[in-house]
Amino acid sequence: MAKVEIFDPAMCCSTGVCGTDVDPTLSRFAADVDWLAARGVVVERATLAQEPGRFVANLPVRNALEVIGTGALPAIVVDGVLKSTGAYPAREQLAAWAGVTLADADAPRSAARMAPAALPMAGGCCGGSC
Repeated sequence: MAKVEIFDPAMCCSTGVCGTDVDPTLSRFAADVDWLAARGVVVERATLAQEPGRFVANLPVRNALEVIGTGALPAIVVDGVLKSTGAYPAREQLAAWAGVTLADADAPRSAARMAPAALPMAGGCCGGSC
């Protein structure tokens, strides 16, 4: 199964879905990431503010940041290949990159396949402090 790595811009928490004024794009993308992980895709997520070393360690992301700057974020890497920069892709695009069909709606759900960084934090965000 594919491995999808998401390199988010600086946010207060791992998903950006927190506080009182949530960006609907982030909410949609968080649902899409959960959907993908439930279908057995390994999903890892890093935010620039919390894990800058992961951005430097990933060559395609580092190169995108050097050329484009932070406008390259979010960056999506699938199996080591940079697939997207600067915007959150739609579920259909994520599914195609990961080799998952949209008709896969009946696949068993298992959050255990998702990397811990992609799971929401207790309290919603930052331990509930925002």
